[in-house]
Amino acid sequence: MGGSSFLLVHIAFASSFLDTSATWKTGNKTRILEFLLLGFSEDLELQPFIFGLFLSMYLVTVLGNLLIILAVGSDPHLHSPMYFFLSVLSLVDICFSTTIVPRMLVNIQTESKAISYMDCLTQVYFSMLFPILDTLLLTVMAYDRFVAICHPLHYTAIMNPRLCGLLVFFTWFIGFLTSLLHITLMMNLSFCRELEIPHFFCELTHILSLACSDTFLNSTLIYVMTGVLGVFPLIGILFSYSRIASSIRRMTSSGGKQKAFSTCGSHLTVVSLFYGTGVGVHFTSAVTQASQKVSVASVMYTVVTPMLNPFIYSLRNKDVKGALGGLLGRAASCL
Repeated sequence: MGGSSFLLVHIAFASSFLDTSATWKTGNKTRILEFLLLGFSEDLELQPFIFGLFLSMYLVTVLGNLLIILAVGSDPHLHSPMYFFLSVLSLVDICFSTTIVPRMLVNIQTESKAISYMDCLTQVYFSMLFPILDTLLLTVMAYDRFVAICHPLHYTAIMNPRLCGLLVFFTWFIGFLTSLLHITLMMNLSFCRELEIPHFFCELTHILSLACSDTFLNSTLIYVMTGVLGVFPLIGILFSYSRIASSIRRMTSSGGKQKAFSTCGSHLTVVSLFYGTGVGVHFTSAVTQASQKVSVASVMYTVVTPMLNPFIYSLRNKDVKGALGGLLGRAASCL
């Protein structure tokens, strides 16, 4: 319902917005900044292994999530709010991985660590946008399950196409404004030394640590947005599932309980994986100064989680498995 076209608008707007800020003024001089992404390891013997591993995970991520999108679009039985939100989540996961992995693969292949100021800022923008969208979409999906199980007779009336479209639109709108606010504050920072980023992508906190100017406003915004867009959605998810659990306990039909558990189990697994890896990254960053450990922890939520989501939903959901089987069967018959 307009998710992909909305994404293209974001990319075009962000590119034109960032292009005007690709230089820094120092006194009467203007110089272009270039960051250096140090990656995982400087050992040249490990680079082919790292390249092959991340290329494989990226291809699996794109293929798996693309199959989910195609299955939902091609099977009339999956034309419901739950699977619509799932297809949007799959699109976001593809875009999230594409923001980070291809650039890293290019740097490994060309044996170059450099990334231009504009490219780095663009990567910062989208690496903030898509996790925000993930968080809000998982919250919307929890609300969808709450309505379906706790108010089944009113489900169709409440979760109508107009509301579903508005919910997705507002998730993109909030993510867009929040990311843009971070980037706007970053444009006021100055950098005065060799800019080495001990990471495999341009991550906001790492960029702030390289700034010479005051980053109090930037850090404050990070803490505020983490609370508003991280903690509050999690509270909403937990509240929804507390009500869902109460409704399931009151069910007398074992078939109804099983169906409720099957539709909620996949979503709960994805929520646990997403929040668990996110908390793990922040915990690792707080307790260790080893950049390699932080980078390895970051792989979990930037690469591994988007790769696993399609498997979680397809293996635990009979409807999705059936749609994927039909889709692959039609594809095989056309060959």
